Amino acid sequence: SSYPNFSFLKGDIADKQLVDCVFTQYEPKIVVNMAAQAGVRNSITNPDAYIESNIIGFYNILEACRHSYQRYEGGVNHLVFASSSSVYGSNTKVPYSTEDMADNPVSLYAATKKSNELMAHAYSKLYDIPSTGLRFFTVYGPAGRPDMAYFDFTNKLVKGEKIKIFNYGNCKRDFTYVDDIVETVVRVMERPPERSVGEDGLPLPPYAIYNIGNNSPENLLDFVDILQEELVRAGVLPADFDFESHKELVPMQPGDVPVTFADTSALERDFGFKPSTPLREGLRAFAVWYKDFYLNK
Repeated sequence: SSYPNFSFLKGDIADKQLVDCVFTQYEPKIVVNMAAQAGVRNSITNPDAYIESNIIGFYNILEACRHSYQRYEGGVNHLVFASSSSVYGSNTKVPYSTEDMADNPVSLYAATKKSNELMAHAYSKLYDIPSTGLRFFTVYGPAGRPDMAYFDFTNKLVKGEKIKIFNYGNCKRDFTYVDDIVETVVRVMERPPERSVGEDGLPLPPYAIYNIGNNSPENLLDFVDILQEELVRAGVLPADFDFESHKELVPMQPGDVPVTFADTSALERDFGFKPSTPLREGLRAFAVWYKDFYLNK
C-alpha cells in the first residue's frame, strides 16, 4: 500500500508470451533486467538452466524492447542489464577495465553473460535501443543469494559445519555491497547512452558497459575472519566459537579465478559515483540482518 505504482508478477523471462504481455500491459520506458541464473559452479553442473534463462530469457527481453517502438508511444528509452565480472575470465591484468578483452570465459555462466553483452550491442546497433550493461563484482549484503560464499559460510557455521575455503585462501575478490549496486543502477537508468556518430560519420550504437565494483580486492582469508568477527558481534555465533576448527583449505574449483578487481574510472567519470562501502561495514549489516531474519523468529 505504501507503493501504489509497484506490481509484483511471478514468472519466467524464458516465457516469451509472458514477457510480451508485461510490456504490452505496462508499456515500460526503462527496463532493468536483473533476472538470470547466477553462479559459476552451478553453471557447470546445471547448464540447461543457464541457457534457458540467460540466453533465451534475455533474448525475449531484447525482442520485447525492439517491438516496443511499434506497440506504444516512444517505446523503451533505456535497457539496463546485469552482466558480471566473470566475463573477464582468465585475464591476468588487473584492475579489470572495460577496455580489456573479455573473450576467454572459464565457465558457462561467464559465457552467457558475455553473450548478453554481445546480443544487447547487436540490438542496440540494429534497432537503436539505448542499452547499458553493468558488470557486477561479487555482490553481498542482506537478503542476498544463499549460494554466495558469505551466506553459505554463515549457514554452515551456524550448524557447526566446516566451511571450505578455495585455493587455500589465496583468492582475492572485489566485494561490492548491495546498497552501492542499487545506487549505481538508479543513477545509470536515468541516463541512457546518447546516440552519437563515429569518426567515419556512421552512427554508433547507443550502448555502454561499466564495471560496478569496490575497486578494492580483499583476501579471502581476511574476508572470512571479518565475517566471523561480525557474526559473533551480532550474536549469530557464540563469543567462544572455535573458528579455526571449522575452516578447511581446499584447491581451486573449476570455473573460479584467483582475483577480481574492478577499474571503476569510467563509472566515476560519467556518473560521479563509485561503490565504496568498507567490507566490515557491509558484513556487519549482513550479520545484523541474518540474526533478525533467521534467529529472532
